[in-house]
Amino acid sequence: MKGLIIALLSLSVLFVSCQRTGNQQSSTEDLTKNTPKGQASVVDEESSPNILQLAIQTKDLSTLVAAVQAAEIEHVLVNAGPLTVFAPVNSAFDALPPGTVDELLKPENKKKLAYILTNHAAPGTYKGRLLKDGRKIYMATGEYIEVTRKGDDVYFGGAKILATVDASNGVVHLIDKVLVPEEK
Repeated sequence: MKGLIIALLSLSVLFVSCQRTGNQQSSTEDLTKNTPKGQASVVDEESSPNILQLAIQTKDLSTLVAAVQAAEIEHVLVNAGPLTVFAPVNSAFDALPPGTVDELLKPENKKKLAYILTNHAAPGTYKGRLLKDGRKIYMATGEYIEVTRKGDDVYFGGAKILATVDASNGVVHLIDKVLVPEEK
């Protein structure tokens, strides 16, 4: 009797584990082709948003998000940090010479676009009292950009900080100008 029960259990396990693999393989291949890779694809609705999630949720940063995706540097904005991002709002991109944004978004300009965007990121968290007049902040490009204060307004590389938002991996300062570094 005991042997019969073991045989039936083994047989039922065999039937349950048997399935067609032909269709399953193609659906798995489709999933891997269309799924973003790395931490940028992780969905976490419990924690406070990281810098990329915050940018995606902010309507006035849609051009920046498109640029980050075109440059394929999403991973930079989702890493552990801490990171300070000076995020140009849509009107900052609109203020660039006509055709500049469209040209930068082309695949052949990905490297140049990535360099411009990383000129907006600084390792560490800089906000409040750390944004002292005359302070030079080291950017991810290796350049230094200076903070200036005019009354209650704070400027970074000539761009006015419009708002500051904390993220799980750092801080985002919305700015009114794109910080285009000098070409080397």
